[in-house]
Amino acid sequence: MKAVAALVLLLLLLLAGLQYKLWYGSGGQDEVVSLRAQVAKQAAENARLQARNDALAAEVADLKSGGEAIEERARSELGLVKPGETFYRVVDGASLPPPQAAPPPIPNPVPGGPSP
Repeated sequence: MKAVAALVLLLLLLLAGLQYKLWYGSGGQDEVVSLRAQVAKQAAENARLQARNDALAAEVADLKSGGEAIEERARSELGLVKPGETFYRVVDGASLPPPQAAPPPIPNPVPGGPSP
């Protein structure tokens, strides 16, 4: 009977050791949760970059296929206009800085002399 109790105790210690390694050891549950979070973050980043790449590929295809896209880009990015067109720039008054007060005039040091 003593041998069976020793064997049961040995098996319980072995089970406790394996459980400790499973939960807290290298490759344990904490590390698995951390790696899953990293994978999810990387997948989101990959999706964002894939969407950007798709947009750039569509823009390249558009620029290769037609002149309208090239003209639109030249107008918006370079400010080019066709001959005979008049370019108007509309400035929003809310985006301008407030006007500063003019400095006071410098007094004339010579009485009766010309003012600057």
